[in-house]
Amino acid sequence: MTISPDDATRHAEKMARIKAARDKIMMGKTGEKGLVIVHTGPGKGKSSAGFGMVLRCIAHQMPCAVVQFIKGAWDTGERRLLTTHFATLCQFHAMGEGFTWETQDKARDIAAAQAGWKKAKELIRDPAIRMVLLDEINIALRYEYLDVDEVVAFLLTEKPPSTHVVLTGRNAKPALIEAADLVTEMTAVKHPFRDGIKAQPGVEF
Repeated sequence: MTISPDDATRHAEKMARIKAARDKIMMGKTGEKGLVIVHTGPGKGKSSAGFGMVLRCIAHQMPCAVVQFIKGAWDTGERRLLTTHFATLCQFHAMGEGFTWETQDKARDIAAAQAGWKKAKELIRDPAIRMVLLDEINIALRYEYLDVDEVVAFLLTEKPPSTHVVLTGRNAKPALIEAADLVTEMTAVKHPFRDGIKAQPGVEF
């Protein structure tokens, strides 16, 4: 593709205007705080995004932790990676025992969720830990294994000012969405499961 001198000049002028506007916006964004982050929606990628943020923390030498609700019994790639290579920077607590249709024991599921939340509160209260990922906690909240009002109140009143907390899982409760600083909804457009493709290592776990 050949770019004429006039096209190159117009492009440079346009990009300069965009940069000036962007720089002006960024000048006013100087605050920092620990965020409550929610990844929800029916699409794939909620946990994956959360674990990506954990890896960023590790790269910055920021201590972090994971509490895995519901699917904690799975042998996942992220669990292997974090416990094998980054255990000094990231604590990993697999508290779930499988999806509800696998355990088929509501009392057991509630007990596992409550134990996970107890561990989560302990980790979040520790000011040395900069990020805590609560993976699939939204599922436990959806089934009312945990009280959403208690979770929200804790995050708003007891979370240290510089600590980030990431909560994943579909069907996030409205009260949690309202309290969060950052909410992303993953939208399902296509998924190979519909075509008979099973969950695969490196993609789903």
